[in-house]
Amino acid sequence: MDRELKSFQLAEQSINKKFRKAIWNPFVAAVKNYELINAGDRIAVCISGGKDSMLMAKLLQMLQRISKEPFELEYIVMDPGYSEKNRRLIEKNAALLNIPIKFFQTDIFSVAFKAEKSPCYLCARMRRGHLYAKAKEAGCNKIALGHHFNDVIETTLLGMLYGSQLQAMMPKLHSLNFEGMELIRPLYRIREDDIIRWKNYNGLEFLRCACRFTENQNAADGGESDSKRLEVKTLIKELKKKNPDIEQSVFNSIHCVCLDTFPSYKTNGERHSFLEDYEKRG
Repeated sequence: MDRELKSFQLAEQSINKKFRKAIWNPFVAAVKNYELINAGDRIAVCISGGKDSMLMAKLLQMLQRISKEPFELEYIVMDPGYSEKNRRLIEKNAALLNIPIKFFQTDIFSVAFKAEKSPCYLCARMRRGHLYAKAKEAGCNKIALGHHFNDVIETTLLGMLYGSQLQAMMPKLHSLNFEGMELIRPLYRIREDDIIRWKNYNGLEFLRCACRFTENQNAADGGESDSKRLEVKTLIKELKKKNPDIEQSVFNSIHCVCLDTFPSYKTNGERHSFLEDYEKRG
């Protein structure tokens, strides 16, 4: 118990001091600038057991203590079929960080494993649906996911380079399938490198994706299977050698979209052409 008390105190202290500029300040900026949390919210903090969601849970817990606008947190962990070892690791880290988690069981890994195509895509979609349903059952109006700054950058480039569209990852979204529910991303402005530095500084070991497809892969942080996302990560790494601010430039660009310079665009599911008001603008 003494070790657990010391661990979560040190983890919080490091956020308040050593990582205040890199982690706490951008977290608070995202919550305020994107209006992620409102008074009276009941938020399901969705914890996968990885470094991102565990840090998110700790940040929200710390914010709740000092917030002038009261809100509630429900820390939920979906067990999609974890091995006993991986489940114990999640429980251990939750205890070390003083996060009162609640597990609920699904069979997502078994279903996704049987899929002939895109098992990871199927797994992600099923996870999201189960999380929304469990959050709504718990009386929550929002779910919080641990996507960070680098996820935003990579998703933007993936859409452009492989999906033939300019589409970003939003800091918050209304659910289309669960009425009254909203998704928020509190780590939106926090860089993955800083999350890794915080983890290493505190001597913490978190879970990676633990399904049958990845649990035997290299467990190093950032290690991923051969994928389009890995290609984009590698591309960004090469571009940063010449322009260290390349990620920030991409991030800034999705906040400054000039529709007047696009030949076509979509809004509310409808495609529009620059020709619609070209003469008027001329």
